Amino acid sequence: MQLTHDHEQIRDTLKRYIAEHINPHVDEWEEAEIFPAHQVFKGLGELGLLGLTKPVEYGGMGLDYSYSMVMAETLGLIRCGAVPMAIGVQTDMCTPALARFGSDELKRQFLAPAIAGDMVGCIGVSEPGAGSDVAGIRSTARKDGGDYLITGQKMWITNSLQADWMCMLVNTSDGPPHKNKSLVMVPMRDGPNGKLTKGIEVARKIRKIGMNSSDTGLIYFDEVRVPQRHLIGAEGQGFIYQMQQFQEERLWAAANALLALDECIRETIAWARERRMFGATLLDQQWVQFKLVELQTEVEALRALTWSAGERYVAGEDVLQWASMAKLKAGRLMREVADTCLQFWGGMGYTWDNRVSRLYRDGRLASIGGGADEVMMGIIAKTMGMAKRPGA
Repeated sequence: MQLTHDHEQIRDTLKRYIAEHINPHVDEWEEAEIFPAHQVFKGLGELGLLGLTKPVEYGGMGLDYSYSMVMAETLGLIRCGAVPMAIGVQTDMCTPALARFGSDELKRQFLAPAIAGDMVGCIGVSEPGAGSDVAGIRSTARKDGGDYLITGQKMWITNSLQADWMCMLVNTSDGPPHKNKSLVMVPMRDGPNGKLTKGIEVARKIRKIGMNSSDTGLIYFDEVRVPQRHLIGAEGQGFIYQMQQFQEERLWAAANALLALDECIRETIAWARERRMFGATLLDQQWVQFKLVELQTEVEALRALTWSAGERYVAGEDVLQWASMAKLKAGRLMREVADTCLQFWGGMGYTWDNRVSRLYRDGRLASIGGGADEVMMGIIAKTMGMAKRPGA
């Protein structure tokens, strides 16, 4: 894909924001196991970076998805995985269906403040008993007058401890599992930094082996009253809307991996050039050179696949297969590159604050979140005609 001056301007603006307002605080936020989402998002919103592809009338820029991919790639310069993931949830995971299918009222109430950085959003799909199996979710929304009463649990929800609203996938009927789900906008609080909405309980903050500064919650819903007008699009179409959101999420995940992988290899080369052993440097070892060459070649192959998928998506093609392949490959490389580079760092690679060890921990999620590797392979098998699609 041919990037323009406008693409590069957005990249440069984001680079400066990361260097001045994010990276100096990453270690502190990782230690605290949370980062100030409202503060960071407000800064990004003021720069126009939270609504690159969103409609102009709600504060967005109305650009095509290639600009989101530039942003996702550039966020890889942040020296942890958690903050980029949280930003990506806001821009490419909890807002696409709202922007595409939501009513004008919903967009003004939830999308516009999210684009401005005045509200933090989250996406409520996964549950204790249903992660990759989206069709297996059990949360329900039953009608009561002009409202829905929502009951259930959501787990592994990024941004949920600070979120002002959740784009929540719920069962709204007893029909077939792919046709009984809807996306509903659920206010999480009674105002910015306000009390939790009646019936919502943050059961606990989940501690993870990586992505430490990302707040991840288990959330309970006990007959939470939400107006039926908070329904996104048509009732019963939530599964389809969420699958469309997943395409953008998976493209985002692949693009976001690229610079983090580049940086891991670059820093390992710099370390190996200085590390002396047996009368030479580690980088003098031809096997080390060749292995790093192989890793960089794999990253470049991922870059080509990811941007090719992005180009097709911008052209209006269905990129289910391509996005799934890119996400699969990104997850695999996050594991392989981080593990191999950590080995070259030796004991220093096993220390907590090392950038490579942080990628080793953070990057492991890439093969689980947003659809596990096995789910990606199942999707690809279906697109290749080797497995049956649901209902076939």
